[in-house]
Amino acid sequence: MSKPMRRKHVLLEVFRHGFSTPSEDQRIVKVLASRGNNLHEVEDSDGSRFLVTMPTKFRRTIWIIRGGYILIEPIQEGKKVKGKIVRILNNEQIQHFIQENVWPDAFLHVDKNEKENNEDIFVNRNRPVINSDTSSSSDSEDSSGEEDSEPEFASRNNRLVI
Repeated sequence: MSKPMRRKHVLLEVFRHGFSTPSEDQRIVKVLASRGNNLHEVEDSDGSRFLVTMPTKFRRTIWIIRGGYILIEPIQEGKKVKGKIVRILNNEQIQHFIQENVWPDAFLHVDKNEKENNEDIFVNRNRPVINSDTSSSSDSEDSSGEEDSEPEFASRNNRLVI
């Protein structure tokens, strides 16, 4: 099967079976970080952190963003890697799971707070957020009247301000 055809079938599988509720052995987890070699660090609703692996059919076709949610199946033979990714969840699937009452309560409260604060703002979760005050204060001046030569990062466009 050619690469475009395989990609088409993988994408159809992901979106076609997207609204089925998880089975008893599957769990919903939050992605914390990518550890390389198709391993991702995730957090369970209980607060436990562990690694999960991405199956070969998803590799180079579907990407996982930090802070997103995925559906996993536990694997028994792993010591460090304790799960396999079954599905990457999008906003529509998350809303469906909330309506079906299968969404974990620990993730539900965090999501409501995040949505209230940043309803219309797009946040790229794959980049670190730099929070700093770009306004100059009287504390940054020396007794000689010269400003500090330390650069500050502007949070709006992440450019170096001197």
